[in-house]
Amino acid sequence: MTVFSPRQAARILLIDAAGRVLLFRGWDPARPEHRYWFTPGGGLDPGETPAAGAARELAEETGLRVTPDELGEPVWREVTEFTFGGQWYRQEQQFFLVRIPAWEVDTAGFDQIERETIDAHRWWTMDELARTPERFYPTDLPEVLRRALESE
Repeated sequence: MTVFSPRQAARILLIDAAGRVLLFRGWDPARPEHRYWFTPGGGLDPGETPAAGAARELAEETGLRVTPDELGEPVWREVTEFTFGGQWYRQEQQFFLVRIPAWEVDTAGFDQIERETIDAHRWWTMDELARTPERFYPTDLPEVLRRALESE
């Protein structure tokens, strides 16, 4: 029987003026061959609201500072199960949409595990996501983005 650690997380769909989404490329330290792209964001600190966690994570991972109030309501929620570092997680995560004209990503705020397991970032168009053979999470990200952008 798999024992899951519960985790709350907040993630950001960061969209630039060209309609591209920012993703990071990383891997599971227990399975370095398992590489994948993912949105900025991460686990909430104890007592932290999803919007506050999303704003904190965005600043730490990209250098972009927004207030929790600027984020508004989440545009999507999901529960996902995954393994990282040999531990299984059941993560409830909320996604917030942030539009910006442009942004030069600054990863100086990465924590130790991020510095050890993230090696790239790039801006992806919807067409690139639809065509790439590379793995990304959530696996239905193009559809999530389409719905989020249509609901603005």
